[in-house]
Amino acid sequence: WEDYLLFLQGIPFGIQDPLYQKDIGFYVFRLPFIIVIYNWISMMVFLTILGVSLLYFLRGAFSYAPPRIWRILPSARNHVLVLFAAIFFIGVLGAWIELQQLLFVKRGVVFGPGYTDVTTQVLVLRLMIIMNLLVGVSFIPYLLKGNWKIPASAMVALFAVSIIGKGVYPNIVQKFKVLPNEIVLEKPFIEDNIRYTRLAYHLNNIEEKDFPADANLTRDDLTKNDLTIKNIRLWDHEPLLRTYSQLQEIRTYYKFLSVSNDRYMINGEYRQVMLSPRELSYNSLPSRTWVNEHLIYTHGYGAVLGPVNRVSQEGLPEFFIKDIPPVSTTNIKLTQPAIYYGEESNDYVFVRTKRPEFDYPVGEKNIHSRYEGEGGVLLSFFRKVLYSIRFRSLTILLSDDITDESKIMYHRRIKERITKIVPFLRIDSNPYLVISSEGRLLWIIDGYTVTDRFPYSEPIRRGVGNYVRNSMKATIDAFDGTVNLYISDQEDPIIQTYARIFPGLFKPMDSMSADLKAHMRYPQDMMHIQAMMYRAYHMEDPQVFYNKEDFWSIPGKMTGSNDRQMEPYYTIMRLPGETKEEFILLLPFTPANKNNMSAWLAARCDDPHYGKLIVYKFPKQSLVYGPQQIEARIDQDTEISKQLSLWNRAGSQVIRGSLLAIPINTSILYVQPLYLAADRGQLPELKRVIVAFGNTIAMEDTLELSLKQLFGAERVRESAIPSSMGDMPLREMKQGDRETALEALRYYRRAQELLRRNDWAGYGEELRKMEELLRSLEK
Repeated sequence: WEDYLLFLQGIPFGIQDPLYQKDIGFYVFRLPFIIVIYNWISMMVFLTILGVSLLYFLRGAFSYAPPRIWRILPSARNHVLVLFAAIFFIGVLGAWIELQQLLFVKRGVVFGPGYTDVTTQVLVLRLMIIMNLLVGVSFIPYLLKGNWKIPASAMVALFAVSIIGKGVYPNIVQKFKVLPNEIVLEKPFIEDNIRYTRLAYHLNNIEEKDFPADANLTRDDLTKNDLTIKNIRLWDHEPLLRTYSQLQEIRTYYKFLSVSNDRYMINGEYRQVMLSPRELSYNSLPSRTWVNEHLIYTHGYGAVLGPVNRVSQEGLPEFFIKDIPPVSTTNIKLTQPAIYYGEESNDYVFVRTKRPEFDYPVGEKNIHSRYEGEGGVLLSFFRKVLYSIRFRSLTILLSDDITDESKIMYHRRIKERITKIVPFLRIDSNPYLVISSEGRLLWIIDGYTVTDRFPYSEPIRRGVGNYVRNSMKATIDAFDGTVNLYISDQEDPIIQTYARIFPGLFKPMDSMSADLKAHMRYPQDMMHIQAMMYRAYHMEDPQVFYNKEDFWSIPGKMTGSNDRQMEPYYTIMRLPGETKEEFILLLPFTPANKNNMSAWLAARCDDPHYGKLIVYKFPKQSLVYGPQQIEARIDQDTEISKQLSLWNRAGSQVIRGSLLAIPINTSILYVQPLYLAADRGQLPELKRVIVAFGNTIAMEDTLELSLKQLFGAERVRESAIPSSMGDMPLREMKQGDRETALEALRYYRRAQELLRRNDWAGYGEELRKMEELLRSLEK
């Protein structure tokens, strides 16, 4: 039914294939249904031949007389021959379909028909169309005069053409003509592959700019880019989730499953934050009874929100929103913290029952509530019967707690919920939560249209597809499950076709509130796909592409003992030539088999530039350190290596955070946080921040101190250091006193580390140094 509807409603792409000059919409929307019809007719004719032959045999129309003579009644013979002739007439359509599908083969250096296919297979398949027709016609003399030699000869000729023309002949041409002159003969087809692959993945809209990558960054430049520095992410997802679990889960049945990067106006300042919902883990309930799972523990509660760069004196994250019920220290408030629809939920729950719903704990008591939202399906006795069958639970029908006022909520996992509505779209792997201006929690998730029917476009990988668009944004209310679907790519013919098929299902992006639009992110999955393809398809010259002279790679990152590919990461920064900071998704590139940086790709997330991609290319004549080279230089630094070895031997585990490449003006600054966690503990603390620029590396307690070591200090920003020391706020200190206090704080932290390792001599020495500094400050 879906192929039929796409066949009827398909919208032209406005792009023609280079071989047959047909609109690509024909291959995406119409050809699949024609193939379905062909397969159905072929199967029906084949089954009819078997059925008719069996019936004639049972009725005695076929008989055997020795020696070795089969006798067939003329009427039965003619009937079966007509059916056999129909196979070849249908073969005309089959050969025509195979001719169209020639656009999706790979024999040469790139995907799509190359020199061999175009010069041999097009001719052979057209010949087979004619020959199938002639073989079908050749059965007529046999029917009229019983001359079997004509159809037999025609069938032998058809099979010979098929075997030689589709197998032997093209292999000879490929081996003896194409391979010795491949670049010359395949050049026009490589050009087609480059052009159509760039169209299929939207790579043709990437703007290319030069990035000098100079080493002239100064403290004044950092001051001018203060908002960028303030929003450098010091907390990685994994360590932060572990820390949130220890500090904010409150009870064992709460769980933080994910943490997302977003941006908010915090007290009038544009800030990057980490947000994580506190969901209910049904596997961790104290008693997993049916009543607990489906009537009482129905929802998670609240979320934690914190800046990406703020650290407490103990090396722990700071919070803008925390605790149960949620407490906010900023203008961002949570007015509806209940989470009935999330990433981890059981199959179904009942609300408005006789049982009070658990809301949150307060000391030794629990606070309960009654659901008053719009979510769920109102129940009746008949519906209770149906849902008992649906969920295979007789308890639903027998429970006295469920009344006519009760509602059932199901499809509560947000990915499942969206998939049930739009099964024809691929759903993003990273849904994220936002807090609306009204204080409600809403999930945002991206959807993709994908096809493997885009001619000449290189597939992402076998069986996945060779065309992708981020065509849909969906919002799901965490409280009542309300779903809104928005078309985010108006130029995508596939989503527009589905909008025709299901009128009213999708809304235009303009109808989304400005509040939610401010939280739209360019999806990481989409950029990853585009980056994987752009590694080769930034080369538009066919000769350069053929030789892979400028093939790029995505650099790896060290995670424990594993070397994994870097993932795109969000940051707030000012793009070169722009006047203000914005939310950016960023990913660096390195040359193939080398570790120096060759370019970086940025996706803009803020209006009015949402979705615009820019690649900044480094000069090829100069060396710019790449992430892996910086990682290696960090490992080779004697002081850093000594400190890491000491921590790892002292009953602790050093966790190296993601190495972030932060473009500032026309330079690249590298930042990597270091976390320390006890071997038996699960509470990582941010202990050091490594900053690398050019040939210099610094590792200090805070980002500001590392920057100070590299660039000198004219001032210390309040946002990058602990919020207070003793009774005197740092913002009120004089500059010299500030630096002295920070130095004393550094000695204090080292003393605490030595104390944990039972190094009493070192502990005393660090306290002595701290005392000297504090006495000088007192004077």
